[in-house]
Order: sequence, then structure tokens, then C-alpha cells
Amino acid sequence: MKKFIITAFALAAIAIAPNTYAQTKMVGGAAMYPTKNIVENAVNSKDHTTLVAAVKAAGLVETLEGKGPFTVFAPTNEAFDKLPKGTVETLVKPENKATLTKILTYHVVAGKLTAADLWAKVKAGKGELTTVQGGKLWVKADGKKLYLVDEKGNKSWVTIADVNQSNGIIHVVNTVLMPK
Repeated sequence: MKKFIITAFALAAIAIAPNTYAQTKMVGGAAMYPTKNIVENAVNSKDHTTLVAAVKAAGLVETLEGKGPFTVFAPTNEAFDKLPKGTVETLVKPENKATLTKILTYHVVAGKLTAADLWAKVKAGKGELTTVQGGKLWVKADGKKLYLVDEKGNKSWVTIADVNQSNGIIHVVNTVLMPK
């Protein structure tokens, strides 16, 4: 009987493991676990150190650790590097917290939108998203790739989609999105 129970638990663990593993994605050299929240995962990504520093400077850590759900379009360090020299250093100064918060919350949409949800919006011709900041983003497609267009007309490609979090989802993007 004891051997039967152990075997049953082992089989259950094997059955569950592929689903958990399949939902775990690698971003910036680190596993992003769907059981952790947005901040808990982002701090481990070597590709998002600038974003994490900006989130801390803006005082948004507690918000992004909250219940959500949130859809976050997370720019990489390379995305921040595309900004004019000195922009990031200026934005993280305490006196620029309001501007930094406006830019960061422009990368967040309330609710959990998977890549499939975004594709459905594109196909239905309803790719307009309202950000937590209050601005608009437009999700579009080119072939098999999704991208976003910000209010200034800049394009940001989704390079890694559907990074599930306990409080939402992250889509990694290659350009910082800018509100009006």
C-alpha cells in the first residue's frame, strides 16, 4: 500500500511538472516562474536591470507586486540604451519621478492579455489598448510578429511573449514606448 501511494504521488508530480515547466520561460538568463509576481521575476533578469531600477525610482514596486492582473510590456536594457544619451540618468532623479512614472505606467495595461488575446485584437481590427497611464497603444502584426505603436508613432517589437506571472503577464519589448 505504501509503495502504491508513493507511486501515485510520483505519477502526479510527473503529470504536473510539464505544465509548470512549460509555463516557465527564460528571460535575461533567468527562469521566470509563473508562481512569482512581476517584480520577483524581473529582478532576476539581467536584460531588465534598467527597468527594475526605474520601477524602484518611480516607487512602483509595491504596485507591480500587487494583485493585478497586469499586462506589462517590459523594455530591455537595450531598449533603454536607444534613448538619447543621459535620458535614463535624468529620469531616475527624484525631481523627475512624475515623468518616469508616466512613462513606466504607459507600459502597463490592466488585465492579463496573452499573445493570443493580442492577435485576436489585431485580427478583429481592435488593436487599441488603454494603458494604466491613460494613454493609448496600438498592437499590430507583421507576418508572425507582434509589435506595438506608441502615441509618438514609434514601433516596439514583442521579442518574448507570454511570460506568465502570478499577477499578470509580461511581454518583452525592444523599444521604450513613449506617451504624448
